Amino acid sequence: MSPKTTEAVATELKRFAQELKLTDSQKEQLKTYLAEVHAKVQDFLQKNPSIAKGALVEKVRTLRGSMREQVVKFLTPEQLAKWDAEVAKAKEFLGHSLSQ
Repeated sequence: MSPKTTEAVATELKRFAQELKLTDSQKEQLKTYLAEVHAKVQDFLQKNPSIAKGALVEKVRTLRGSMREQVVKFLTPEQLAKWDAEVAKAKEFLGHSLSQ
């Protein structure tokens, strides 16, 4: 991972780990998914350098949705509820602003 990716993933992981009280195993799984999603965002940006902010926001939202499909496999119902609440109020995700 690039330093920028590592920093973005670490920031998100720290925030979610604290809020959701993740186990070490859950942290590792989430770190993997965060890194994958960040890589997809970076790849999308490289392929679409002049993309409108609204289109980027939609792409990030789509990726967050696919990420939820993965985290549901290892989060408890209580953690998943907190995950949904945190994601819903997120103004930034993996270093990308979601406000339009």
